Amino acid sequence: MPNLASVLKEEVRRLARKEIRENTGATQRAAARARRDIADLKRQVQDLNRRLAFIEKQERRRVGKPAKEMPTDQIRFSPRWLKAHRERLGLSAADYGKLVGVSQLTIYNWEKGVSKPRAAALSSLATVRKLGKREALKRLELLETE
Repeated sequence: MPNLASVLKEEVRRLARKEIRENTGATQRAAARARRDIADLKRQVQDLNRRLAFIEKQERRRVGKPAKEMPTDQIRFSPRWLKAHRERLGLSAADYGKLVGVSQLTIYNWEKGVSKPRAAALSSLATVRKLGKREALKRLELLETE
Protein backbone atom coordinates (compact mmCIF):
# COMPACT_ATOMS: atom_id res chain seq x y z
CA MET A 1 0.00 0.00 0.00
CA PRO A 2 2.74 2.51 0.62
CA ASN A 3 3.70 2.22 -3.00
CA LEU A 4 0.20 3.15 -4.23
CA ALA A 5 0.05 6.12 -1.88
CA SER A 6 3.43 7.44 -3.02
CA VAL A 7 2.41 7.00 -6.67
CA LEU A 8 -0.81 8.93 -6.04
CA LYS A 9 1.09 11.68 -4.21
CA GLU A 10 3.56 12.00 -7.07
CA GLU A 11 0.74 12.17 -9.60
CA VAL A 12 -1.08 14.82 -7.59
CA ARG A 13 2.17 16.84 -7.31
CA ARG A 14 2.81 16.52 -11.04
CA LEU A 15 -0.70 17.64 -11.92
CA ALA A 16 -0.53 20.51 -9.40
CA ARG A 17 2.81 21.68 -10.85
CA LYS A 18 1.37 21.48 -14.36
CA GLU A 19 -1.71 23.47 -13.33
CA ILE A 20 0.40 26.08 -11.55
CA ARG A 21 2.71 26.41 -14.57
CA GLU A 22 -0.27 26.95 -16.88
CA ASN A 23 -1.79 29.58 -14.60
CA THR A 24 1.45 31.40 -13.88
CA GLY A 25 2.52 31.20 -17.53
CA ALA A 26 -0.38 33.40 -18.60
CA THR A 27 0.41 35.83 -15.81
CA GLN A 28 4.09 35.91 -16.76
CA ARG A 29 3.20 36.61 -20.39
CA ALA A 30 0.85 39.39 -19.31
CA ALA A 31 3.53 40.88 -17.06
CA ALA A 32 6.09 40.77 -19.89
CA ARG A 33 3.59 42.44 -22.23
CA ALA A 34 2.90 45.11 -19.60
CA ARG A 35 6.65 45.76 -19.15
CA ARG A 36 7.03 46.19 -22.94
CA ASP A 37 4.09 48.56 -23.02
CA ILE A 38 5.49 50.58 -20.12
CA ALA A 39 8.88 50.81 -21.84
CA ASP A 40 7.18 52.02 -25.03
CA LEU A 41 5.20 54.61 -23.09
CA LYS A 42 8.34 55.83 -21.33
CA ARG A 43 10.04 56.27 -24.71
CA GLN A 44 7.03 58.19 -26.01
CA VAL A 45 6.95 60.45 -22.94
CA GLN A 46 10.67 61.12 -23.29
CA ASP A 47 10.25 62.00 -26.96
CA LEU A 48 7.27 64.26 -26.22
CA ASN A 49 9.17 66.01 -23.42
CA ARG A 50 12.08 66.63 -25.77
CA ARG A 51 9.75 68.06 -28.41
CA LEU A 52 7.94 70.22 -25.85
CA ALA A 53 11.21 71.63 -24.56
CA PHE A 54 12.23 72.50 -28.11
CA ILE A 55 8.91 74.23 -28.82
CA GLU A 56 9.01 76.14 -25.52
CA LYS A 57 12.54 77.30 -26.29
CA GLN A 58 11.42 78.53 -29.72
CA GLU A 59 8.40 80.27 -28.20
CA ARG A 60 10.55 82.01 -25.57
CA ARG A 61 12.82 83.27 -28.34
CA ARG A 62 9.83 84.43 -30.35
CA VAL A 63 8.25 86.20 -27.39
CA GLY A 64 11.58 87.72 -26.36
CA LYS A 65 12.24 89.17 -29.80
CA PRO A 66 11.21 92.75 -30.13
CA ALA A 67 8.46 93.17 -32.68
CA LYS A 68 8.90 95.42 -35.65
CA GLU A 69 8.87 98.72 -33.93
CA MET A 70 6.76 101.56 -35.15
CA PRO A 71 8.12 105.03 -34.84
CA THR A 72 7.03 106.19 -31.41
CA ASP A 73 5.55 109.38 -32.80
CA GLN A 74 2.90 107.26 -34.54
CA ILE A 75 1.86 105.43 -31.38
CA ARG A 76 -0.96 107.02 -29.44
CA PHE A 77 -1.35 106.60 -25.70
CA SER A 78 -4.51 106.88 -23.65
CA PRO A 79 -4.65 106.19 -19.90
CA ARG A 80 -8.32 105.27 -20.11
CA TRP A 81 -7.67 102.81 -22.94
CA LEU A 82 -4.76 101.24 -21.05
CA LYS A 83 -6.93 100.56 -18.01
CA ALA A 84 -9.77 99.19 -20.15
CA HIS A 85 -7.39 96.91 -22.04
CA ARG A 86 -5.83 95.58 -18.84
CA GLU A 87 -9.26 94.87 -17.37
CA ARG A 88 -10.46 93.30 -20.62
CA LEU A 89 -7.49 90.91 -20.47
CA GLY A 90 -8.33 90.20 -16.84
CA LEU A 91 -4.80 90.93 -15.66
CA SER A 92 -3.55 92.64 -12.56
CA ALA A 93 -1.32 95.68 -12.94
CA ALA A 94 1.65 93.53 -11.89
CA ASP A 95 0.97 90.95 -14.61
CA TYR A 96 0.32 93.60 -17.21
CA GLY A 97 3.55 95.27 -16.16
CA LYS A 98 5.44 92.01 -16.70
CA LEU A 99 4.10 91.85 -20.25
CA VAL A 100 5.14 95.43 -20.95
CA GLY A 101 8.39 95.21 -18.99
CA VAL A 102 7.65 97.78 -16.30
CA SER A 103 6.52 97.70 -12.66
CA GLN A 104 2.93 97.62 -11.47
CA LEU A 105 3.30 101.08 -9.98
CA THR A 106 4.25 102.39 -13.41
CA ILE A 107 1.11 100.84 -14.87
CA TYR A 108 -1.01 102.50 -12.16
CA ASN A 109 0.65 105.87 -12.82
CA TRP A 110 0.03 105.52 -16.56
CA GLU A 111 -3.63 104.60 -15.94
CA LYS A 112 -4.15 107.61 -13.66
CA GLY A 113 -2.42 109.92 -16.11
CA VAL A 114 0.26 110.85 -13.58
CA SER A 115 2.97 109.93 -16.06
CA LYS A 116 3.33 108.86 -19.68
CA PRO A 117 5.39 106.00 -21.08
CA ARG A 118 8.79 106.73 -22.55
CA ALA A 119 9.64 105.72 -26.12
CA ALA A 120 10.93 102.20 -25.28
CA ALA A 121 7.97 101.44 -23.04
CA LEU A 122 5.58 102.91 -25.57
CA SER A 123 6.79 100.53 -28.28
CA SER A 124 6.46 97.49 -25.98
CA LEU A 125 3.05 98.77 -24.92
CA ALA A 126 2.06 98.87 -28.59
CA THR A 127 2.96 95.18 -28.99
CA VAL A 128 0.96 94.23 -25.88
CA ARG A 129 -1.93 96.30 -27.21
CA LYS A 130 -2.37 93.80 -30.06
CA LEU A 131 -2.67 90.78 -27.78
CA GLY A 132 -5.87 88.97 -26.97
CA LYS A 133 -6.59 87.35 -23.63
CA ARG A 134 -5.29 83.86 -24.52
CA GLU A 135 -2.10 85.13 -26.11
CA ALA A 136 -1.44 87.46 -23.17
CA LEU A 137 -1.88 84.62 -20.69
CA LYS A 138 0.44 82.37 -22.72
CA ARG A 139 3.13 85.05 -22.83
CA LEU A 140 2.74 85.73 -19.15
CA GLU A 141 3.09 82.02 -18.38
CA LEU A 142 6.25 81.85 -20.48
CA LEU A 143 7.69 84.91 -18.79
CA GLU A 144 7.04 83.44 -15.34
CA THR A 145 8.74 80.13 -16.16
CA GLU A 146 11.99 81.84 -17.15
